[in-house]
Amino acid sequence: MAAGTRAGGRDGRSGGRGDQVPAAGAHTARARPASGAGVPGPPGENEAVFVISVAAQLSGLHPQTLRTYERVGLITPGRTGGGGRRYSYRDIERLRMIADLTAAGIGIEGVRRILDLENAVEALRDRNAELVAELEATREALREAVRSPAAPQPSRSNLPALRATTAGQAVVVWRRRP
Repeated sequence: MAAGTRAGGRDGRSGGRGDQVPAAGAHTARARPASGAGVPGPPGENEAVFVISVAAQLSGLHPQTLRTYERVGLITPGRTGGGGRRYSYRDIERLRMIADLTAAGIGIEGVRRILDLENAVEALRDRNAELVAELEATREALREAVRSPAAPQPSRSNLPALRATTAGQAVVVWRRRP
């Protein structure tokens, strides 16, 4: 689609300045500075780079809808130093999911609950992966300890290491019998 042409939203309606499609890269700003020589690579999944009009175009929603979703807490875009909104690829995917859920007839509170549950599931999956990795490392350490024939023997007592005493220096504790 050429720059400046009108495009309909997800529901087929069009209107307003937010429906203008920018020329390639015209309305995007990277949140990170270019490092070193040359052109930096593509932005990361969580890097806020899209202005609201581009995010609206990519998600198929009206810019005012994006502002409403932010106001009710469904999405939190990054901000520039001047306060302008910047959306990441992950934000765009979340906006698309919100649009699909609302198009299926789910209310805003239902969408919020679904998104909260999906975030909880993702956090649990991450934690599970951490625990599985920790368990595997522990198992491997145990295998190494069992295989190692020269494993140090534990000391005979729970006392701190003391110099060995000679027979003349031994202390004998005794009590009188009542």
